[in-house]
Amino acid sequence: MSSKKRDYRDIVLQIDSELSKVQDADILLEHILIEARHVLNADAGTIYVREGDQLVFKYSQNTTLEKRLPPGQKLPYSNMRMPIDDSRLAGYAAKNRVPVRIDDAYSIPADKPYKFNPSFDKQNNWKTRSILAYPLITSTGNLLGVIQVLNAMNEDGDAIPFTAGDEKIFEHFASSATDALERAFMTRAIILRMNRMAEMRDPKETGAHVNRVAGYAAEIYDRWAFNRGIGDKERERTKDTLKMAAMLHDVGKVAISDLILKKPARFTPEEYKVMQAHTCFGARLFVDPQSELDIISAEVALRHHENWDGTGYPGMVDIWSDDPYAAPLECGPDGGPRKLKGEEIPLGGRIVAVADVYDALISKRVYKEPWDSGKVLDEIRAMSGTKFDPEIVTAFFEVLPRIEEIRSRYPDLEAEEKRPPLEIKACG
Repeated sequence: MSSKKRDYRDIVLQIDSELSKVQDADILLEHILIEARHVLNADAGTIYVREGDQLVFKYSQNTTLEKRLPPGQKLPYSNMRMPIDDSRLAGYAAKNRVPVRIDDAYSIPADKPYKFNPSFDKQNNWKTRSILAYPLITSTGNLLGVIQVLNAMNEDGDAIPFTAGDEKIFEHFASSATDALERAFMTRAIILRMNRMAEMRDPKETGAHVNRVAGYAAEIYDRWAFNRGIGDKERERTKDTLKMAAMLHDVGKVAISDLILKKPARFTPEEYKVMQAHTCFGARLFVDPQSELDIISAEVALRHHENWDGTGYPGMVDIWSDDPYAAPLECGPDGGPRKLKGEEIPLGGRIVAVADVYDALISKRVYKEPWDSGKVLDEIRAMSGTKFDPEIVTAFFEVLPRIEEIRSRYPDLEAEEKRPPLEIKACG
């Protein structure tokens, strides 16, 4: 066996281990694409996820184009979709469940059913040469998506074709990636089901809302950590965990009375006090932590309504008390719970606070119309240093294009579009 093949085998085994540690499906998709390009020394790549009879473009990476960006910035998301059919190369790989290897994208043989669209190359002053696309198929035959790498690079930095050996290595990598994705999709499904319990109680808590808040939180943290000089591995690990925890930030609302939760008007002071207890109820779900995810989930659930200037809630309360405000763990000047302030507030709570408020203001609710985007951004700026951590606000604005792309990726649907009609049949 050549030293190159031994190196590849070692790399693939290491990647198997790394992929198994990632919990969030979206972060895993991005990680899979990074590692796929690494193992095959590819300049660029894309990854698609199957939704029904379409492939949804999830992530794109391109080393050449990324070098043109300011430090810490990423290429924009794309909301492109394509049918699973023979017209495009990735669609062909998905439909026929076969790998596709192209030496020159501009010289695809005329007898092939798929075509190459050069519009991306023209828009970005870049040229696609070689392509290797591989379908991600589970052991039970379920198609999850397609991973595609572009432009294998030689030691001189020139684009060269992928080889049959590369295809064999990619086969093993795709198998490992599929196993990891299955686990991540299962974990996300469990979390979304927990959130659906809250959604059944509270019409404002939609799956789209929690996906958006989680996505915003991950991007804000990633930029905050980059600004702080935190290393890539720690940044990826914490980003992954925080994104999962952010999806559960309001799960404690399942314990709030319908009379309050579904009220289509402003709360009375007494009702608002009851509503504030959702933070404690959410934290109770994670009091016997089995993992870092449990610890951060408890912090986010309990602390995402604390304010930077110490005016938020719940403060230093006993989360197990029937009335957390009647017997605080530590009293403040007003006799109630002492409020957390500044960096006393856990980082996850400070980040989700910004993400949650942004999404609430810019989205339609049963009690309000969406605010204009400019007005929302002015409000976020105005609350820097009072409600929000100024560093978090800075990071928010630095990744604003990513925030806006996440928002477009998870639009709110009308109720009749969200839920399929219920078919009722008579018995007998």
